[in-house]
Amino acid sequence: MDYPGNLFVVAAPSGAGKSSLVKALLELDSRVQPAVSHTTRPPRGQEKHGREYFFLSNDEFDGMVERNAFLEWAHVHGQRYGTSRHSIEERMQHGADVILEIDFQGAINIKKIFANAVLVFILPPSWEELRSRLQRRGEDSAEVIELRLKNAALEMAQAHEFDFVIINELFERAVFDLKTIVHAQRLKFSAQRRARADIFQALNIP
Repeated sequence: MDYPGNLFVVAAPSGAGKSSLVKALLELDSRVQPAVSHTTRPPRGQEKHGREYFFLSNDEFDGMVERNAFLEWAHVHGQRYGTSRHSIEERMQHGADVILEIDFQGAINIKKIFANAVLVFILPPSWEELRSRLQRRGEDSAEVIELRLKNAALEMAQAHEFDFVIINELFERAVFDLKTIVHAQRLKFSAQRRARADIFQALNIP
């Protein structure tokens, strides 16, 4: 279905800065709302249930899978992540622009369901910088970091499937780029016609 709101889907390898960029965008643009995913992984740092993620047990996650409650779900780094279709559709139906942080598999699957979804991939400026960022986080063991780097090679090979690519070399520039993508999408003919259907109808524009 076509909704007044837009759906932005952001993917990136671990350490590329996806979450920081989305957080900065949310602070700059009140019209964008986050889509909170469900996951079986434990919280990190100051993460809270219902804010960064809905943290579920494996049994709870299985229950949602059985009820077909997920728009998509996937195994990522040994954990499961899923997106509730109802939560996204409800916000878009009320005119909100929804932004979703997800892995590349989920992003490609969502595009098949929401044809108007805008896919954005975040790249690091180099392998050295990606490794450095993962190490600076101080959240993963050396073995996990190597796994994330191995997975990053597979993930970045799928960047061509996305509508836009941002290279997160200078954070402020990357935030500007993401904000520009959001604004440009809102001005597309199809998006304007969905969001301002009353004006298009009054002006007799099909």
